[in-house]
Amino acid sequence: MNKLMLGNEAFARGLYEGGCRLISSYPGTPSTEITEYGAKYDDMYAEWAPNEKVAMETALGASIAGARSFCGMKHVGLNVAADPLYTASYTGVTGGMVIAVADDPGMHSSQNEQDSRHHAIASKVLMLEPSDSAECKDFTKTAFELSEQFDTPVIVRLSTRVSHSQSIVNLAERVDIPVKPYVKNPQKYVMMPAFAKGRHVFVEERTKKLVEFTEKSDLNRIEINDSEIGVITSGIAYQYAREALGDSVSYLKLGIVNPLPERIIKDFAAKFKKVYVIEELDDVIETHCKKIGVNVIGKELFGFIGELSQSIIAEKILGKKTEFTEFPENVPVRPPVMCAGCPHRGLFYTLAKNKITVSGDIGCYTLGAAAPLNSMDSTICMGASVSALHGMNKINGSEGEKRTVAVIGDSTFIHSGITGLINIAYNATNSTVIILDNSITGMTGHQQNPTTGYNLKGDPASKVSLEALCKAVGINRVRVTDPYNMKETEKTVLEELAAEEPSVIISRRPCALLKYVKHKPALSVDRDKCKSCKMCLKIGCPAISIKNGKAQIDKTLCVGCGICTEMCKFNAIGK
Repeated sequence: MNKLMLGNEAFARGLYEGGCRLISSYPGTPSTEITEYGAKYDDMYAEWAPNEKVAMETALGASIAGARSFCGMKHVGLNVAADPLYTASYTGVTGGMVIAVADDPGMHSSQNEQDSRHHAIASKVLMLEPSDSAECKDFTKTAFELSEQFDTPVIVRLSTRVSHSQSIVNLAERVDIPVKPYVKNPQKYVMMPAFAKGRHVFVEERTKKLVEFTEKSDLNRIEINDSEIGVITSGIAYQYAREALGDSVSYLKLGIVNPLPERIIKDFAAKFKKVYVIEELDDVIETHCKKIGVNVIGKELFGFIGELSQSIIAEKILGKKTEFTEFPENVPVRPPVMCAGCPHRGLFYTLAKNKITVSGDIGCYTLGAAAPLNSMDSTICMGASVSALHGMNKINGSEGEKRTVAVIGDSTFIHSGITGLINIAYNATNSTVIILDNSITGMTGHQQNPTTGYNLKGDPASKVSLEALCKAVGINRVRVTDPYNMKETEKTVLEELAAEEPSVIISRRPCALLKYVKHKPALSVDRDKCKSCKMCLKIGCPAISIKNGKAQIDKTLCVGCGICTEMCKFNAIGK
């Protein structure tokens, strides 16, 4: 049967058909849906791990136990999982192990634009790159086979456009792969120096075999057309090139992007007067071509930044510019904002009002950096808010401690914030950390986490007590506040900043978009009382606007949180 599928959905189907038994991932756009779709198949156990490192170690453990396993993450998640990845390259696998990493050219939802092919190169692990949904499914199944054939984890590299576009997929039945019996083998799996030295020899020999495999694998495909131009490409860039250039050029489509072949590239390039390398982000294929003596044209045309497109490729190679119609009106920008009723809004207004320096973190609350709140001074990576706060306070001393906080979401705190908090307690700064507990992992689409009390499938699970956890690592001052009560929130923040010891404030209110949250009636503005002072606009609520000089509230958006009523000194806002 054929079915129209998202790339991520097709990937999950490939896991199912390929006999995968365990899925452990951490949500991260654009990879999240692989695990969510995978959880719908009862033949595969699926879980959200606290972070990507734990997910990869769990998947490796399942592989050592003899089962086919999977872990998925976005590109920056692979940084977190790099420690087990590089050593798993040495240990190899028992059951096939597949890793999905979804890059984000254009940074649609990420803090950087790194190219995950570098991790594959550095760890000396096989990496495949599909270009559509059908290949997502097929490459995933093939990845399991290659993992077991070459005794290696296999990374499948996706991108935002492959993960979130749809194409036709041919469905097949699941192949039931028995769990291999466990055999104790410390020389293979105990990576202390004496054993690791031998495994490094194995890795180098494996790489030679993989290079030879790439020369004859049908994952690398040549399409010869009547032309003087050749194009070497992979992944979504192949789709762009195919649509832009059609049959006017010939193609070498690389489905294996690490290690890269030599002979087929040289043989392909020898047929053409000009050879272009079309790849997003870094010049990985281009550099390889030049290293083996093949003259290609690449980044001098296409650059290192952002996504490619059909129009960019057509213009650079064929000189054809896409026609378009200009819209002469000056249309106001529509930047992303916190939702109406977002529990983080009141806290960020409090921080901005008191001119507090904010060490920020990764989550939907990062929107607190935008106008009109402008209440975030740094955002680096998961958990960095807490660690960076400690460093800032060590340099700025007691004065800095009284005007600087860290803000971090509940899921992000579990992911990478706990060790930073331990550092604050152990190495003694009077730092104030604010945990934004909205009872869910919000930014990636409402996934459960260890603080919610439910697992991936919505079943009851052990629930981490943030209060008890913070006290257990040495923080004596732990307070809970409701961010809808801005007066109480401000009082709490100022008291904890003044305290002569480290503290944690848990700003607790469920995400306004959670289905079980019951909203109050929408508020309205009494136009006679409204003085047009625009104080209500300072909180950046999308439900509030100005019409004919007076504030108005969109009843289809308002959830009755009441924060705006605290802003209005003229009692113009009410039920």
